[in-house]
Amino acid sequence: MTQLGVIGGGGWLGKALLLPALADGVIAGEALTVSSRSGTVPGFEPWPAVRQTKSNTDLATDADVVMLSVRPRDLDAIALDLSGKLVISVMAMVSLADLAARFKARRIIRAMPNAAAEKRLSFTPWLASPETTDADCAFAERLFKASGKAQRIATEGELDYFTALTGSGPAFLAAFADAMISDAVTKGIERGIAESAVRQLFLGGSTLLAGSEQSPGEIVQTFLDYAGTTAAGLEAMAAADIRSPIVQGLTAAAARAAAGLGNR
Repeated sequence: MTQLGVIGGGGWLGKALLLPALADGVIAGEALTVSSRSGTVPGFEPWPAVRQTKSNTDLATDADVVMLSVRPRDLDAIALDLSGKLVISVMAMVSLADLAARFKARRIIRAMPNAAAEKRLSFTPWLASPETTDADCAFAERLFKASGKAQRIATEGELDYFTALTGSGPAFLAAFADAMISDAVTKGIERGIAESAVRQLFLGGSTLLAGSEQSPGEIVQTFLDYAGTTAAGLEAMAAADIRSPIVQGLTAAAARAAAGLGNR
């Protein structure tokens, strides 16, 4: 039975990945150890065999697989020799080479889940170092699929871009939603009503988009062809070059991911 140790397993992302995996039987409770500053965190009560600790050293000693689920700025405080183990990192800005140098590991998987993992709706791109085995990759795929969709990719450049594109979770959508809410308020609509309307719009729109056989571009064209009120809005947005600030935002976020910890 593969023994998994998760450093930072009590944090929101650690739990968002682990609780679905436990529920689906990807990980057995007795095969899981999580570390946290407090040594005990809520959420694992249905699996009393899960071990909790403050000691990353003790966690790593017993683990075949060590997952790093901490803020990148906290990584310097973790000094472990993980040679011979599979290391899975869900941190942005920390490259395969950096992880190998820090932890003396050769079998390394980097992944970038997002906040929707807690709803089993994450899109999680991941890549593996050349030394990683087929069994290692199969384990990682099962783990990430418990929290949504998983996609193996080939390069760290792709992972940096996905850190911007999907690692943002609801943030970029929330910025668009906030702009819509603020506009509604300026038009005299009460803020609570505007927020309720926009939240429902995004829920319904996302559900329709996810289930549609049309591509997003085809959906836009369908509304343009209808030539109604939505088409008028889309045409005005296009005239204002709505794509440029979106591209600029993605480019900036991807560049920050690629810059690494040396440019904190």
